[in-house]
Amino acid sequence: MPTRLDLSALSLQDALDLATLIEEEAYKRYTLFANQLGRGGSGPASFFDSMAKNEERHRRQLSDRRKAMFGDAPARVALEDLFDVEAPEVGAPRRSMSLLQAYELAKSSEQKAYDFYDEALPNITDSDVRTLFMELRDEETEHVRMIQEAIAKLPPDANIEPYFDLDESPAL
Repeated sequence: MPTRLDLSALSLQDALDLATLIEEEAYKRYTLFANQLGRGGSGPASFFDSMAKNEERHRRQLSDRRKAMFGDAPARVALEDLFDVEAPEVGAPRRSMSLLQAYELAKSSEQKAYDFYDEALPNITDSDVRTLFMELRDEETEHVRMIQEAIAKLPPDANIEPYFDLDESPAL
């Protein structure tokens, strides 16, 4: 996983900041998917909206934990430190995605997050950071399972990409 961080020197504060950023990025991605699929009602938009809320809840929990432990100490990690840990490739989420493509992209992103935490563990020397990363890795497993279940319920035409007339459609 590409990262500028020395994972063997990662403090618990750094780990909490990093995990918070990962959850924040996931929240934004799922919100984008929900918006692209038409908010409200049930179905895929509702699923991605619930995933966004789940990621935001995790972000808030991590942020609260960090604040309780380290107060307002400045963060030493930034979004650039986790580039592409969980996020899909730039340009991968697009307006003309089929439902299946959106779910597959979400599953891939959650799997990437699992892989990051799992691959980082051997380099983590702080026991509290190791415990946190194991918890977060296990949560990613649950997210993958939820997405797989949703994929299994998709209708047969879920792989059809919608057509958008670029002259008629607002840009994202």
